[in-house]
Amino acid sequence: MAFSNLTSKAILLYDEWIKDADPRLEGWPLMSSPFPTTFIIGTYIYFVTSLGPKLMENKKPFELRQIMTFYNFSVVALSLYMTYEFLMSGWATEYSFRCDIVDYSRSPTALRMVRTCWLYFFSKFIELLDTIFFVLRKKNNQVTFLHVFHHSIMPWTWWFGVKFAAGGLGTFHALLNCIVHVVMYTYYGICSLGPAYHKYLWWKKYMTTIQLVQFIMITVHIGQIYIMDDCPYQYPIFMFIIWLYGSMFLVLFLHFWYHAYTKGQRLPKMARNGISKDQ
Repeated sequence: MAFSNLTSKAILLYDEWIKDADPRLEGWPLMSSPFPTTFIIGTYIYFVTSLGPKLMENKKPFELRQIMTFYNFSVVALSLYMTYEFLMSGWATEYSFRCDIVDYSRSPTALRMVRTCWLYFFSKFIELLDTIFFVLRKKNNQVTFLHVFHHSIMPWTWWFGVKFAAGGLGTFHALLNCIVHVVMYTYYGICSLGPAYHKYLWWKKYMTTIQLVQFIMITVHIGQIYIMDDCPYQYPIFMFIIWLYGSMFLVLFLHFWYHAYTKGQRLPKMARNGISKDQ
């Protein structure tokens, strides 16, 4: 009886909470509730941390070069498209980069932003393939906590963002992320072409710098809400979550930078051995 009452209260609370969701997303894929997204992420975490490595333990790694080349450059194209759509639906047209609230109207621009936000949310499921490729290629050392946490938390938090606040200043970090992914997946795409193209990847170290700049910009931009007078953004809790996200990943990437480049743990093999490519 106690469990039944608790379940009923939970359902009532959920119904009360979900009624404030954006009605424009009614019937959209994966948007009915957070449970499909939660299930997909849970399955992903289980596969890349447990099931996948066990299945691959006594098997040869898969050769996925052609698939990965197609995948990486496809993500570049998708990221370029989303960058353009974020710009044209607000960031290059109407937004001030300060107190930009969510437009809940059905104007063409507002609906364009909704579609772009949903597409960005969906793209986070596509990017789960990054880790699955690691597992299938037996690159388990690359399945780090930072990597899995980043790929897991993004689609889950973005479900709530799209469901309740598709637009406004909360989408700035998505715009930046799309721009950064154009650079990152271009690097991955060139890398997947084979050793003959690796001479063009001298800028690898700067990718981490770009990511650090991204998180600094996110933290500074979203932190404005705490010093602006009367910013009527509809869901301040999202601003706190984005600020926390930006700050947390800034610390994690700084930690990675320190160990990878300051301590030299991830320098190219030739550099670690004291041999220069020019010699």
